[in-house]
Amino acid sequence: MKTAHILLLCILGAALLSTVDCGNGPDNCCFVFYPRRINKNLIRSYNLTDHRCAKAAVILVTKNSRQICADPSLSWVENIMKTVDESNF
Repeated sequence: MKTAHILLLCILGAALLSTVDCGNGPDNCCFVFYPRRINKNLIRSYNLTDHRCAKAAVILVTKNSRQICADPSLSWVENIMKTVDESNF
């Protein structure tokens, strides 16, 4: 009788765990920043990472669709973001 109860609890537990959605975290986070400056003419767009990421970061997208993580507090990154914003108006 106890074996049947344990088996039933295991099946119930597996059913409950299968309904849990673990995909609630951010999709794109940066863990390492690109160490060198990038020419602003090579950048097509940028995206800010989600606030739930461990590090605040900017993902710079080049004209050939390469994504590069950069530190948003650096002046050259701020200049690139400003240039991209101005070119979109």
